[in-house]
Amino acid sequence: MASVPSDYLQRVYAGVLGKLVGVYLGRPFENWTYQEIQERLGDINYYVHDKLGVPLVVIDDDVSGTFAFVRALEEHGAHPDISSKEIGKTWLNQVIERRSIFWWGGNGISTEHTAFLNLKNGTCAPLSGAASTNGNTIAEQIGAQIFIDGWAMVAPGRPALATRFAESAARVSHDGEAVHAAKLWAAMEAEAFVSSDIDHLLSVGLQAIPADSLIARMIADVRDWACQEKDWRQTRQRIEDNYGYDKYLGICHVIPNHAVMIMALLYGGHDFHTAMHIINTSGWDTDCNSGNVACLVALMHGLSAFQGGPDWLGPLADRVIISSADGGYSINNASRIAYNIANLGLRLSNLPEIPPPKKAAQFHFSLPGGVQGFRATANQETVSVSQGLNNGINSLVIRVEGLQSMDGTAEVMTDTFTPLDILQVDRNYEMMASPLVYPGQLLTAEVCAAGSSTEEATACLRAKAYDEQDNLITVDSAATTLLPGKASKLEWLIPESLQNRPIQQIGLAVKPKRFHSTLDTTVYLDSLRWDGIPRVCFKRPANKSQSFWRRSWVSSIDKMHTDMGPSFFLAQDRGEGILSQGTRDWDNYEAVVSNFVVNFGGPMGIATRVQGLNRYYSLLFSKTKRVALVKAADEKRIELASEYFYWEHDVKYDVSLAAQGNKIIGRVNGIVLEAIDTDYAGGAVGLVVTDGSLSADSITVSPIAQ
Repeated sequence: MASVPSDYLQRVYAGVLGKLVGVYLGRPFENWTYQEIQERLGDINYYVHDKLGVPLVVIDDDVSGTFAFVRALEEHGAHPDISSKEIGKTWLNQVIERRSIFWWGGNGISTEHTAFLNLKNGTCAPLSGAASTNGNTIAEQIGAQIFIDGWAMVAPGRPALATRFAESAARVSHDGEAVHAAKLWAAMEAEAFVSSDIDHLLSVGLQAIPADSLIARMIADVRDWACQEKDWRQTRQRIEDNYGYDKYLGICHVIPNHAVMIMALLYGGHDFHTAMHIINTSGWDTDCNSGNVACLVALMHGLSAFQGGPDWLGPLADRVIISSADGGYSINNASRIAYNIANLGLRLSNLPEIPPPKKAAQFHFSLPGGVQGFRATANQETVSVSQGLNNGINSLVIRVEGLQSMDGTAEVMTDTFTPLDILQVDRNYEMMASPLVYPGQLLTAEVCAAGSSTEEATACLRAKAYDEQDNLITVDSAATTLLPGKASKLEWLIPESLQNRPIQQIGLAVKPKRFHSTLDTTVYLDSLRWDGIPRVCFKRPANKSQSFWRRSWVSSIDKMHTDMGPSFFLAQDRGEGILSQGTRDWDNYEAVVSNFVVNFGGPMGIATRVQGLNRYYSLLFSKTKRVALVKAADEKRIELASEYFYWEHDVKYDVSLAAQGNKIIGRVNGIVLEAIDTDYAGGAVGLVVTDGSLSADSITVSPIAQ
């Protein structure tokens, strides 16, 4: 049993926040040179996204890969000997080809694209990333180290374990110096939980790699130059002269970027703000470099790293976007990720996991400063949002100052689905996400108005959803009067009127109770949660051009037609594809597909408890005229039960699949198949199509009574 630091969870939270700040800070000017940054932006001391007309929080491979791939420890067991082969299987489960996580720059150009194709074509890791497979240039690009932070954070104070994880993860796609860079950085981040001495951290990192490696020799040079030069800009120029981009082939080689990361650590590791200034002003792959440096420096100093300088955390508001095959993990927040990573670290140390805060409320505001994506609606100058204490309990603090009743309502909302501004960014990454909440689920909020409030207020739960024209509509619960100093519970069953209208935000709306009054109040939101299985019938809206209904489906399918014939018209050119929607909160539910038709090919069918592309249960029509309950277990398709059924092409069937506890039950035309399995406890609903096409009119999801 290994020990962990007493402030382990908060340090992980700091590391996650650091990663996000660094990536989102550097992303708008990724791959700019130092000279270009100086000419167009000057020194970087704060977020510059607004100067370049882009949102702060966007889809980015550095974030998606970092927090998706460490979930291999969930999929394959939190054990210290997880292999490259197992992590490669998580790639195949979480990555949707040409749509999620990576820059899909082409086979032989993008390292991750190349490695993914190798994995898909049957070349297992580590051969998928080996130089002998892909050549040295591809193998030594930057990607191995940019995804490494999660592997270090599950190994606090255990650099040897972090090194082992880093090597296994890195070799899925990289080799040579790229693997050395990843191992060194992971070792330093693990040691940063117990030391903030930069020279010590570098010594620990260097012990993890060969002394005669190019990475080690380059670090020696940078340390020597840093001793000679007081000005980091002089050292940066020496790096450019000796290790610059012109010295290496490929799109984004690891050596130049690792060099400026070491430089930023030597000159700015004592201070987060200085480190961010140096690493981002230095140029080249700024989001990658800045993300790694920011994570390490935040781990060194904890949450205090963000104090005493620019407000890095306010604009971020804890928000995270992870575009992967798990649609319920895409709209995310730093608090949720910190708990996930910390609990993986505790499992690896054979220690008890941290109990879910506040009876497992999804929004609990338990971590210092954590607002979990909640923000006041734009142009509401009278409203501010922060995290603080209410009677000794961490809560979301909503301050309303001088709100006139005729001015409307103070809104405080958080995203539960894809925000419109993300799609307006011209980038290489496609958004894969499902809404987090649905009609039929119960929203519950615990709120309290401060005793110092001078005017009674009313509050209601609020949801905003995309309508058929992709405009946001607002729907409210009944209002409740908030009495000063008194706690209240708001409950709301999300109404059926939001069927097939993806819910993009949920939150709280507060306004003065009396007309013509002015509201000065503080409202504490202790928690906000949702419970239960949705009651929904997924069916194409009347407006066939409606795009957000389509976007609520996570798809690896080649063609998804929703503007002709039935609601779902799906085609897969080769192999298996899956279309899914939902979250891992969905446990005991039944899904019914109406007018299911196999047009051509097979196997085809319905899936339940979908946890990515290769982990689910399904009821499939096979080409051999059988129906079968099939478990997808990574690359394997395991038949749990089957029966002869002479089904026909172009004939409509009503098909159902239920999951209750460890029991899986499929039904079609009077045939009932049952199986017992315990591997997947919850997940999305989906349709599976293989080497052909299928159609269906609707998919209905409803809870199963316990």
